[in-house]
Amino acid sequence: MSTPSFSWSQQAGALYAGAALRFDPWAWQWSPAGEGAPADLRAVDACEALRRLAGTARLVPVAVIGPREASDWEYRTAEALGAALARHGLQLLCGGRNGVMEASAKGHLEAGGQPIGLLPDNDWRSANPYVRIPIATGIGKSRNAIIAQSCPVLIAVGGGYGTMSEIAFGLHFDHMVLSLGEAPKMPGVIACVSVDEALRRTAEHLLRTGPGVGAALS
Repeated sequence: MSTPSFSWSQQAGALYAGAALRFDPWAWQWSPAGEGAPADLRAVDACEALRRLAGTARLVPVAVIGPREASDWEYRTAEALGAALARHGLQLLCGGRNGVMEASAKGHLEAGGQPIGLLPDNDWRSANPYVRIPIATGIGKSRNAIIAQSCPVLIAVGGGYGTMSEIAFGLHFDHMVLSLGEAPKMPGVIACVSVDEALRRTAEHLLRTGPGVGAALS
């Protein structure tokens, strides 16, 4: 499937696909542009489209998953990924604990986001210090299924069996699952070589598969 072509109108403050469809950033839905697009359309890629929409779009949750004991590379990568999500107006949802979860929350918070941590414990105070919105579920590792169900995109940065379970749930729910570094290799997971690639794939997926898009952007 080809990558859709997006255009931005500064005059209308709106995103278009060609001249036929206009994006509703609150509903994450494409609709007919009506009488036509403005004359000042300028081509943008999916990442710039998200940056333009940030501040007006409803926050879509993206999960960053990975081990509680992260390597230096995994920590730095997850931190950079969290920051990139914040800069592009995407909501981070993580497991709220240490390692990759802490790093992604740190990057997201310091870049202006409000990271959500979905904790396995009964006490919200067990969250790492960078989680802005801690949610104590009290359901233990079953919270992995909630994270996977809640997010249309999951990005694994390294990981072991716990991460593998989140990946499996994500694939089961027909969500996009991306991986960086030594994340578990499973059929259906798309391996990325960089944070930039993971972000690009996330942006293209969210803008293509929002409700109502269907085959219109193919």
